[in-house]
Amino acid sequence: MKVVIVGGVAGGASAAARILRLDEYAQIIMIERSGYVSYANCGLPYYVGGVIKEQEELTLQTPESFWDRFRIDVRVRQEVTAINPAEKTVTVRTLDSGKIYTETYDKLLLAPGAKPTVPALSGVSSERVFTLRTVEDTLRIKHFVEDQKPKTAVLAGGGFIGLEMAENLVEMGVSVTIVQRPKQLLAPLDTDMASFVHVEMRRHGVALRLGETVTGFRQDGDSVLTLLEESEPLRSDMVLLAIGVTPDTHLAKEAGLELGIRGSIAVNERMETSVPDIYAVGDAVEVTHFVTGQKALILLAGPANKQGRIAADNICGGNSHFTGSQGSSVLKLFGLTAASTGINEKAAQAAGIAYDKVVLFPASHAAYYPGARSMAMKVLYEKESLRLLGAQIVGGEGVDKRIDVLATAIRAKMKALELTELDLSYAPPYSSAKDPVNMAGFMIEDLESGKVRQFHWNDVEDLPCDGSATLLDVRTEGEYRRGHLNGFRNIPLDDLREHLDELERDKPIYVNCQTGLRSYLACRLLTQYGFSCAHLSGGYSFYQVVTQEQQTARSAYPCGMEKL
Repeated sequence: MKVVIVGGVAGGASAAARILRLDEYAQIIMIERSGYVSYANCGLPYYVGGVIKEQEELTLQTPESFWDRFRIDVRVRQEVTAINPAEKTVTVRTLDSGKIYTETYDKLLLAPGAKPTVPALSGVSSERVFTLRTVEDTLRIKHFVEDQKPKTAVLAGGGFIGLEMAENLVEMGVSVTIVQRPKQLLAPLDTDMASFVHVEMRRHGVALRLGETVTGFRQDGDSVLTLLEESEPLRSDMVLLAIGVTPDTHLAKEAGLELGIRGSIAVNERMETSVPDIYAVGDAVEVTHFVTGQKALILLAGPANKQGRIAADNICGGNSHFTGSQGSSVLKLFGLTAASTGINEKAAQAAGIAYDKVVLFPASHAAYYPGARSMAMKVLYEKESLRLLGAQIVGGEGVDKRIDVLATAIRAKMKALELTELDLSYAPPYSSAKDPVNMAGFMIEDLESGKVRQFHWNDVEDLPCDGSATLLDVRTEGEYRRGHLNGFRNIPLDDLREHLDELERDKPIYVNCQTGLRSYLACRLLTQYGFSCAHLSGGYSFYQVVTQEQQTARSAYPCGMEKL
């Protein structure tokens, strides 16, 4: 069996090695347009920043090591320019010499990945405007940074690569400005959770120009001007385009393969395309979202590697299936870790799913053990079925551990209430006896059993401030004096029982505290004394971060932020 693989990074390289493990006699030719195979896209910003010291550490395999270990014929700096499914051939051009030849195949695997989205704007060809997708891109940026020693940089885009590059450039002493049309960074996060990322970026000197549209670039001596639609141009020493990637599917389209959303390659669960004996994997293909069941593009290394393995199984006569991706991801940003899995609120609304959510601020490990840090944690679940839909966590240590537990729970199709039953490891340096994941389950259990009701940060400005409801802040007097929600009366939780006769039983009570714990306790107390009560999810600190970030925290709002 002769297998030709187009593309030699995550999906292609994974498939190649798997095929040889299943069929020692298979002839495999892997054709890669760049000069490198089996490299770590996610590590590229860290090489630019010097965290990864040696260029060789970026590549897991080389053409030589592929041949020595697997006898796989890897051809770099060669490009497949056409596919002829009827004759089962591909046309190949050698980039260095221009030589064109034809290669036959029994099975063809397409793993072309995605290419950086480069808008049709003036000035994008400037030598000071960069994209980052391949090792060659990385080396170009690395050489520029070392030779030119830029002091300023503009990054167009606030996704994973853009933010990782921002961090690395800042650590090198470069002043960074991020410009993008969306009004938040990191699309997998909800706006409220992204606020913590914004705060961290600004804390490290990164200027955020969100909601701005780039219209072009213009070189001006040793600088480049980033032209904006409604603002003055930004002058910098370099620009990085990181506004996203586009599936590289022109070969599939020209060969008559069925395409999916946004021009991606349509495949079934076996990673087969619409043409017999042609498979496709990785960033170029559409997948089924595990949570919504809808078609999606999820451009991550984990799914690409799994798809490569599945395609290899089926090429070798097996019957493996890719059951979908839920987009689990994690990102380091200075002292912060941001992670998500499943869907966010925007995606749930688009899919027409009736959902609810809990927000909590658990400690990374036992609070009495030194070094504990709180994390912002948000869990979504479907109201009717109680199935888990997604989770987002932003914080320090322990974020990756909890997001992986929740990702596993979603994959296992656990109900939200089953989070309470997870038997997770505990020792003071690592967790608490009731792990944050357990705590999320307890909170959902209380909501669904009717033990507590909640309202959210975006409900605050609509609270009745005309005296028809009681607005109650149960933090300490000192906390209240440092800042509070306008219209909220302060009765500390520990004193609440002694002041019950001051509260009107025929009025609903809306309770607020710092992070949502004391307000929950207050509501349980008040409910048992016959009051109708709801508490602020995430508390005052969550409201404060989100509203300040969105510049909506104005005392002019009826129940907005009042700063003392």
